[in-house]
Amino acid sequence: MKTGRVDLKTGRKGKASPDLPVITLLTDFGTADYFVGAVKGAILSVNANAVIVDVTHDIAPQDIEAAAFTLLAYYKTFPAGTIHVAVVDPGVGSTRRPIIVEAGEQFFVGPDNGIFSYVYDREVSHRTFHITAQKYFRHPVSSTFHGRDVFAPVAAALSTGVQAEAFGPVIENEVRLEDLLAPERIIHVDRFGNCVTNITRDVFNGMLVVEGKEIREIREFYGAGGQDEIFGIWGSAGFLEISVNGGSAAEKLRVKRGDEVVSSQRRKGAKKGRKC
Repeated sequence: MKTGRVDLKTGRKGKASPDLPVITLLTDFGTADYFVGAVKGAILSVNANAVIVDVTHDIAPQDIEAAAFTLLAYYKTFPAGTIHVAVVDPGVGSTRRPIIVEAGEQFFVGPDNGIFSYVYDREVSHRTFHITAQKYFRHPVSSTFHGRDVFAPVAAALSTGVQAEAFGPVIENEVRLEDLLAPERIIHVDRFGNCVTNITRDVFNGMLVVEGKEIREIREFYGAGGQDEIFGIWGSAGFLEISVNGGSAAEKLRVKRGDEVVSSQRRKGAKKGRKC
């Protein structure tokens, strides 16, 4: 696969500038402590020209699934050559591998704990590298802060033009979150209480059942119709969401991430009434 790093040298419109490389940050660090600032300092110490974008640092502590969904929802909005650092890492200091994923003309840097599961499914031709070249690390390496000492300097080195192959060998046995995209369930509940399912347009055929309640109305925008009514809407991430105008669908239905939903789509070979 042609890498974003090579493409950057063409200077084509739509690519991140090689002089101002973009590095995004997605973590569960919060903003009350020094952690985010230290990560940025480690990046800028290697490449002072890096453009650092804070996506969010408010992922719930150690919530890998929430981070995986959030990454899925935004990474395609960035230009080719962007480097996405995603650090939600309950296994920091253990034997879990640090990795680089090259996919969709972008790069992803973080722990091999399933955080890039959606990327693997969306970008079939991806390549994954086990980061073993310690010369790119910040030393000494803290056993509790790989975000600063491993992932930040590696991302910065990538942004200067170092090829992904230089960091370590290709691996093909990445850790993946189990049944992440297996229909049909709620995969995310946002701060407004909207319940994001993993149902896409190509597998939906008109009706959804959640906790025994049928949802037949699919709206084009949140404010259509009356308030306090449960409806479906196609969210910005491309999945069917369950919403309530002016309220929380999660609270009203008493559902949470991981709960099953049933659509009326009858897939080829599926029996009528099958619940996923």
